[in-house]
Amino acid sequence: MRYGPAVRRRKLGAELRRQRDLAGLTSGEVALRLGWHQSKVSRIETGRSGAKPSDVARLLEVYEVADPELRALLEALCRGGASDPEGSRRGWWYAYRDLLPPAYRDFISLEAEASDAYTLETTVVPGLLQTPEYARAVTLAALPDLPRPQVDSLVEVRIARQSVLHGERPLRLHAVLDEAALRREVGGPEVMTAQLSHLANLCALPQVQLQVLPFSVGMPIGMTGPFIIFSFPHISDLDVVVLDHLTSSLYLERKEDLRAYSAAFEVLRTRALTPEESLSFINKIGGGA
Repeated sequence: MRYGPAVRRRKLGAELRRQRDLAGLTSGEVALRLGWHQSKVSRIETGRSGAKPSDVARLLEVYEVADPELRALLEALCRGGASDPEGSRRGWWYAYRDLLPPAYRDFISLEAEASDAYTLETTVVPGLLQTPEYARAVTLAALPDLPRPQVDSLVEVRIARQSVLHGERPLRLHAVLDEAALRREVGGPEVMTAQLSHLANLCALPQVQLQVLPFSVGMPIGMTGPFIIFSFPHISDLDVVVLDHLTSSLYLERKEDLRAYSAAFEVLRTRALTPEESLSFINKIGGGA
C-alpha cells in the first residue's frame, strides 16, 4: 500500500522503463542523448523522484513513442499530484492546493485520466453522482468543525470532479450501491428526494452503469467496505485500487490485489439488481414506496 503520489511515480517510471527496453536503449544511452546524468533516468524509472511533463515528453521522443493516447496518459501521470512545476499544465484542482491534501489531489488526477472506474459504495452515494446539497451534507457530517468557506470549496471540488462523466471521452462509471446508501437520509427529506431523482436521471447516461445491492441478497463475498478500481486505457499495469478513509486514501497496486478486488466486484455486480431493476428500485424509494 502506498499513498497516491508514490503510486503515480512508480507506475510512470515502470512504463517509461518498459518503453526504454522496447527501444533497445540503456539508461546511460538515454542520459547521453538528453544531456542528463544517468542517475536522473534511474530515479525517474524507480519512482524515487518525480518528472516534469517536459521531461516525459523528451523521453518519449527518444523512445519514438507515437501513440498519442499513450503519450497523453504518461504525461498526465506526472501532473496534478503533490506538486506540478509547470503551471500551464496543471489540472483545475491546483487552484484548491491549499485546501486539498496531496493524496486527494492525486486521486482527482487519477480519476481524470482513467477510462473506467469500478466502485462499491456502502454508506453514501458516490461522489461523482452527488447533488451539491447532498455533497454539502456529507461534508458537514464528516468535517463538522470546518469553516463554512472551506466547506463551500470542498463542495465545489466535488461537483467539478463530475465533469469526467461528460465531454468527448467520458469516464465509464460502473457503480454498485448498497441499499443502505439509498435509504440513509442525508441532509433531510428534501435533499434526499432530490438526490434520488438525480440518480435516476444519471442512469440514463450510457457511461453510467448503476446497480443496487438490495438488503435481500445478504452480504456477498467482497462486500467488506467501499473501494474503487481505476482502469486506464492501453496499460493495465497502471490500474489501481483505492480504499478511502476519513483522512486519507490508500492505494493497492499489486497484481494480486487488483485481481482480488476485480473478482470481488464481479461477484457484487452479479448479485446486484440489473441496471433496469436498479432504476425501478431507486424510483420506488424516491417515491416513498
